[in-house]
Amino acid sequence: MGVSGCGKSTVGGVLHGRVGWPLCEGDDLHPPANVAKMAAGHALTDEDRRPWLALVRAWIDARVAADGAGLVTCSALKRAYRDVLREPHVVFVHLDGTREQLLARLAGRHGHFMPAALLDSQLATLEKPDADEQAIRVDIAAPAAVQANEIVDILRL
Repeated sequence: MGVSGCGKSTVGGVLHGRVGWPLCEGDDLHPPANVAKMAAGHALTDEDRRPWLALVRAWIDARVAADGAGLVTCSALKRAYRDVLREPHVVFVHLDGTREQLLARLAGRHGHFMPAALLDSQLATLEKPDADEQAIRVDIAAPAAVQANEIVDILRL
């Protein structure tokens, strides 16, 4: 979880390669209207996110029902969003970095619908996980492989 540019897809891909769990790219679950809205430089509202979060939750439920593990990339910026996704088996991995780090990453990213102009709105929306949430924080300063190793170690995968 985390704001745009934090490396969710990249770290998720590395983890998928390491542990072999199915990977769901949360961005792929956005309805076309959400993608168009973000591509036009407009932040999503809670109402916009509701059907998307339901699809992410359905993916999690399917993995749990199959007694299987999985990885899903999802911004999960607010506690209320994480509450929709929360499940005893769900651990949130917050990929966290500075605004400067994130802007540098977004500047080098091409072909993604989310413009760098929305970073500040995402940072304003972000509610970092509280101590009572099942979450870990990973600093994005390290390379993705190092971040993945840290996650594997912390979660004893």
